Amino acid sequence: MKVLLAHTPEMRRNYYGERSLNGLQAAADVILHQGDAPLDAAGLVAAARDADIIVADRMTEGRGEIFAQLPKLRAFVRCAVDIRNVDVDAASQAGVLVTRAGPGFVQAVAELALGFMVDLSRGVSRTTADYHAGRKPEARMGRQLAGSRVGIIGFGSIGRHLAEIAKVLRMEILVADPFVTIDDPAIRQVALDELLAASDYVVCLAIANAQTENLIGQAALARMQRHAVFINLSRGNLVDEAALADALRENRIAGAAMDVGRAPDQMPAPELARLQNVIATPHVGGLTPQAIEYQSLETVRQVEAIIRGEAPLGAVNADRWTRRA
Repeated sequence: MKVLLAHTPEMRRNYYGERSLNGLQAAADVILHQGDAPLDAAGLVAAARDADIIVADRMTEGRGEIFAQLPKLRAFVRCAVDIRNVDVDAASQAGVLVTRAGPGFVQAVAELALGFMVDLSRGVSRTTADYHAGRKPEARMGRQLAGSRVGIIGFGSIGRHLAEIAKVLRMEILVADPFVTIDDPAIRQVALDELLAASDYVVCLAIANAQTENLIGQAALARMQRHAVFINLSRGNLVDEAALADALRENRIAGAAMDVGRAPDQMPAPELARLQNVIATPHVGGLTPQAIEYQSLETVRQVEAIIRGEAPLGAVNADRWTRRA
């Protein structure tokens, strides 16, 4: 069988890795995308003309029109959890299997949240930038995490891991998530409005969907305390960036940190990231060797199963998969 690995060379280096590539090449005849830009729909159709399986990075969209134009295609394997830019219904109508990878980035993202909290509290990035620019940094009073209150919006895998870290640091933990019931006495489950009003650190980890679009907007930010900070490690879709920029410029909240935003590839918007009371990273929360290998090796196992005619763990439409081996 032939497999198109749709990652650009840079994405292959950062998000697939040599071990996973070797495993994929041992399982199938692999076609590598060599262009620097992600494949658009037309480019994907041309590149996958002879492919039985597409292994796609998060930037490669699985638009509805591609599946009818690729009659040989059996499966669209996403090397990421997020499949919102894959038209699963169109794939299903064509009999193409769609799979997703599991969240191997839980620990990495939770650790970055901790780093953001420390940086926002102690001005690490700010004073380092002053030193690099030859300026004398201002010594400002910081905030210690111990005894502070962290509010976690969304209590999925990352939220639960972050809560365990916060316990060790002797932080108070508030959680807002209407879809879970928490029986841990060290965690207080509250409504979102109460979390926003009471937290020193508001960490957004909720899933992105129609219901959470612009969840953090002008009204939500107005409930936060002036000394509080906002951290987004979920998706840019959850934040009204104009409202957040206004709150930061007017010092209605003390600062923000973000690894995601509404720029391409879910990166922080440059206009927001350049504000003085913002720290930002370019969507690298899960960019650690352990996290990346977890997901890329999973795609290798999925491809091996698909070649055997089996629906692998991570399949989202196995009941409509008719283009089996």
